[in-house]
Amino acid sequence: MKSKHVIIVGGGASGLVAAIAAARNGADVTIIEQKDRVGKKILSTGNGRCNLTNEYMKSECFRGDNTAIVPQVLKQFGYEETLTFFEELGLILKNRQGYIYPISDQASTVLDVLRMEIEHLSVNVVLEECVKDIKKTKKGFAVTTNQSTYFSDAVILAAGGKASPVLGSDGSGYGLAKQFGHTLSPVVPALVQLIGKGNYFKQISGVRTNATVNLYVNDAFVASDTGELQLTNYGISGIPVFQISRYAAKALYEKKRVIAVVDFLPTMTKEELNGFIQKRRESQSYKTAEDFFVGMFHKKLIGMFLKMARISPNQVVETISAKQWEQLLVLFKEFQVEIEGTNSFEQAQICAGGVRTTEVNPETMESIYADGFYLIGELLDIDGICGGYNLQWAWATGYIAGENAAKNVAKGM
Repeated sequence: MKSKHVIIVGGGASGLVAAIAAARNGADVTIIEQKDRVGKKILSTGNGRCNLTNEYMKSECFRGDNTAIVPQVLKQFGYEETLTFFEELGLILKNRQGYIYPISDQASTVLDVLRMEIEHLSVNVVLEECVKDIKKTKKGFAVTTNQSTYFSDAVILAAGGKASPVLGSDGSGYGLAKQFGHTLSPVVPALVQLIGKGNYFKQISGVRTNATVNLYVNDAFVASDTGELQLTNYGISGIPVFQISRYAAKALYEKKRVIAVVDFLPTMTKEELNGFIQKRRESQSYKTAEDFFVGMFHKKLIGMFLKMARISPNQVVETISAKQWEQLLVLFKEFQVEIEGTNSFEQAQICAGGVRTTEVNPETMESIYADGFYLIGELLDIDGICGGYNLQWAWATGYIAGENAAKNVAKGM
């Protein structure tokens, strides 16, 4: 009996795992990838080390317009299943405070074991062809690229989102999904730097400091995160900014006012900080304002704070007015940055938005509009926080779709 054929559009993280799952379940599999090799985006994950999942695997770590699909996916292919999958491929994994990496600390190792497995399973890989059209036929699907037309019994759309287009995610998958009636939640950059309004950023560019970043949209609090804040010549960056950036991007898309409020001393309450400074003033009132804050803040920050409070760096501490001290406390604990944009999709690690999750079967990842058509990975309106969650989503949705596509075509879909 002739094997049924599954075509996977996109050879990224989700597509490679989908190919493995489908081939293991008896399907004849073809991956069509528009770049010159598969898995390019995997190589850039985890700063080149590939944080491939996380021990703390909860639905709350994922965002989207409708996240009800997340627990249904994770119960089928979650943290433990991911560990088993990669260990069986030959990876030795290490746990770094819950973050899981290959012991080699090289993302290339993860890609290598995936590539070796698809070769072992005789998966056909077509490179440097871009899928332009997918049509449902009486016998299955016709997938047309810029060079040829391929026929299959099932199609898994794993074309990615719009983040990092140089690595293959150029948004082309959205148009292919729309051909089958799918609709999109607006797609915006996520896990991305935020552009601030103001002329002081060049003064503090390059500073890294622990901080809490609170995000407000139209004066309503929406998100917060704490970690190493990176100040740039255009705005704010670093993990805490990445974690809240999807909310900022969505709000900016909707033309709403976005404010990031930075607490530069998150380990102290405002009252504790006030008491600390009062005690410090009693013993160091003879110092200049600039010298007084050495040991508390980076020198670039000290200069900015003093300028904003209209205090001369050479002003003696005992001459600083109560109003100026009050203004400094606000700057330290509630520094407001008006956000006027995000960096582009080229700089974003992922994107928020995509094909609405209510339009796929959470048990199989199959389209509700077309039997045998599956949608997976970043193409869907689910994005995770930093820490291995976006790759977990890719592995999980890929494996579920691959397994079910093979089973369904084996039944003679």
